[in-house]
Amino acid sequence: MTIVKVDHLTRFFDVSKPWLNRVTERLPKRILTAVSDVSFEIEERSVYALVGESGSGKSTIGKMVVGLLNPSEGHIKIENVNLFEETDPQIIEQIRANIQMIFQDPFASLNPRWRVRDVIAEPVAARGGEVKGLAEKLLEQVGLSAADAKKFPHEFSGGQRQRICVARALASGPKLIVCDEPTSALDVSVQAQVLNLMNDLRDEFGLTYLFISHDLTVVQHMADRIGVLYLGRLVEEATPADLFENPLHPYTQMLLEAAPKIDGFGRDLEPPQGEIPDPINPPSGCAYHPRCPLATAQCKSERPELLQTKEKTRRVACFKAEPLSA
Repeated sequence: MTIVKVDHLTRFFDVSKPWLNRVTERLPKRILTAVSDVSFEIEERSVYALVGESGSGKSTIGKMVVGLLNPSEGHIKIENVNLFEETDPQIIEQIRANIQMIFQDPFASLNPRWRVRDVIAEPVAARGGEVKGLAEKLLEQVGLSAADAKKFPHEFSGGQRQRICVARALASGPKLIVCDEPTSALDVSVQAQVLNLMNDLRDEFGLTYLFISHDLTVVQHMADRIGVLYLGRLVEEATPADLFENPLHPYTQMLLEAAPKIDGFGRDLEPPQGEIPDPINPPSGCAYHPRCPLATAQCKSERPELLQTKEKTRRVACFKAEPLSA
């Protein structure tokens, strides 16, 4: 069953100077394209990961999925309901109760003036639910002590705070959790603990994750399917086995080559060529062509579609990849 369906999702941001400045200085409007025509689906009880360099649009997609940002174009359906078009408040409330988010910085996402008990119970208390003993139960489920419920966030380490964020996300009994770089601020050993915890909770509660990360090793460990973003565009989608063993898109190949390897000491590797283009003035055709060693005249003039390969197991947007089927 498909729990999330993203269809031709696009998001623009107006980053122009104020109107009076534009008039006096005769400046045009400046529109930043953060997400451009992205489509994917997430199956129930699976982990779909979005990876890419900073500025590729990963977090923007996550915020649109949970409803913090409206799409400029395209649609997002959660359990076959478009929250941005639905008018029945009961349906909207029910679907929103099934979505939670874990943010990148655990300390910034916790109210420093509230005790942990109140932080965890907030999603349930806001809907008038029963919260007695809820925080203590969830704290034990994420590997902390029930006695920690009376403490404040500053009394915990970074890994413990992220566990508190996980407990808060579980409080309302969600089906979908959007994880926006949930371990990037943590030490490697603590990352492993949090990731293993999230895997265990996924099996126990039947959760679905949209996992946003720039760390390929984390994604390989967590995901059932991976989408690679570049300049707001989805350029490749595959299972971890296919993606890591045989990446088809030149950008995916560059990401994997640049990733740290345990046995890679002393290896000779050319640094990635070029910089990410300006999203306010993106290149024509394929967005990656200014940095791509395989780029042709066609790449500079035409935008490749994200099409399935012959095996029907992956999608790639590249003219130089293997022959594609529509």
